[in-house]
Amino acid sequence: MSSVSPIGLPHRTAARGIREAFSDFAAASPSRFAILVFALLVLVWTTLLSLPVSSADGTRTPLADALFTAVSVVCVTGLATVDMASHWSGFGEVVIYIGVQIGGIGVLTLASTLGLIISRHLGLRAKLIAAGDTNPLRAHRGPVAEGQAVRLGDVGELLVTIAISLVVIEALATIVLFPTMLAHGFTVAEAARDSVYYSAMAFTNTGFTPNGNGLLPFSHDYLFLTTIAVTVMLGAIGFPVIYALARVIRHPGQRRRLISLHVKLTVVTYLLLFVLGAGLYLPLEYDNPETFGHDGAGDTVFQAFFLSAMARSGGFATIDPAQLHGSSRLVTDMLMFIGGGSASTGGGIKVTTLAVLFLAAVAEAKGVESMEAFRRRIPGDVLRVAVSVVLWGATVVAAATVSVLAITGDSLDHVLFDVISAFATCGLSAGLTQGAPHAAVYVLAATMFVGRLGSITLAAALAQSQHRRLYAHPEERPIVG
Repeated sequence: MSSVSPIGLPHRTAARGIREAFSDFAAASPSRFAILVFALLVLVWTTLLSLPVSSADGTRTPLADALFTAVSVVCVTGLATVDMASHWSGFGEVVIYIGVQIGGIGVLTLASTLGLIISRHLGLRAKLIAAGDTNPLRAHRGPVAEGQAVRLGDVGELLVTIAISLVVIEALATIVLFPTMLAHGFTVAEAARDSVYYSAMAFTNTGFTPNGNGLLPFSHDYLFLTTIAVTVMLGAIGFPVIYALARVIRHPGQRRRLISLHVKLTVVTYLLLFVLGAGLYLPLEYDNPETFGHDGAGDTVFQAFFLSAMARSGGFATIDPAQLHGSSRLVTDMLMFIGGGSASTGGGIKVTTLAVLFLAAVAEAKGVESMEAFRRRIPGDVLRVAVSVVLWGATVVAAATVSVLAITGDSLDHVLFDVISAFATCGLSAGLTQGAPHAAVYVLAATMFVGRLGSITLAAALAQSQHRRLYAHPEERPIVG
């Protein structure tokens, strides 16, 4: 007859209690859980990048530079205060590579995906946690009224799609980039390392480059630049869109049912902005000798479309953004602020937010009560969220711009450019970031952190648990406009 020893039971009970409390906290408030995990990741990556083994010269990286790089990596921004091609050792580059992969797919998504792989089962709590990444409206306690781009029952399949798309898209990009880099004189080892690095930085919309000249050696290599642009756009369009398109490929006869309003709005708005951005850069920059002025007609058109794609969230550049005309920098500011699709590796206020605001303006101009698109009606609570996202985003950008202006004394257009790039996790820079005072570096790091998490996530985390009101105040309409 065997007996069970009571030794260790209190420890197991305490550990089980801690796990359950942690799980309850994560499921009850995915927004606060996301902030906590992102902050912990930044702390870990700051520590790793501060180690002497992470720098090429074997010295300890200053705290401000290590922290800024860690935030830029985890938030897949691409801004840097050091030369990314020469400052870090092989170990540091591996740390950066792993960090952008985690940051690109989202902390909540990664945690749920690992749980699905290990346990081969995704419980309700895990689905709720993962849903906080796929839809910001789920990042708070309470019901979500609108139809979901990805329903709760499909979250497990979405996580699998995210993992597969990450591997497949980056692998395909690597296969195309590798021989192209060999043709440019890179050794086999350099081409292998850099092609893997470039593919990861493109899909995650980070924009770091492993070689000192950046994209300059490839500035007229259309195959290389097209591969980078397509990979960036696939990452920026959003995992719910990739998931829907993957389902359409598997079930072509159910295309009408599988393609939701969210997918249609995202794809149409994203492509319209892509074309509009290029259409604005062409007349604004065609005669600028520092950017497109020395190119032929075909090169100018291609470079305009490439810049339009990168300005959304990609962060790669074949030209120096500081050399753009002021009007072109303002266009870039607007494109960066809008960013990519929801639940993507891109940042900004998201293209669907802009689409909803535009539809609301159209409905108001027509004198109709509801917003409609593609024969679907959009409820008013989605508009409230869109307005909140824009207002929170504009507030963050304004506060950061004023702070950095006061610290650096630099010109407004350069400061605004880098601040919006930080908020939208884009990575393009007008030259302010490198060499900025430590106080400005910390402000920009905080801006990246807020921008990646999203204003709705922060608002939901700061808000108290929702309570249902049993009364309503009298209605009165203020004058607007």
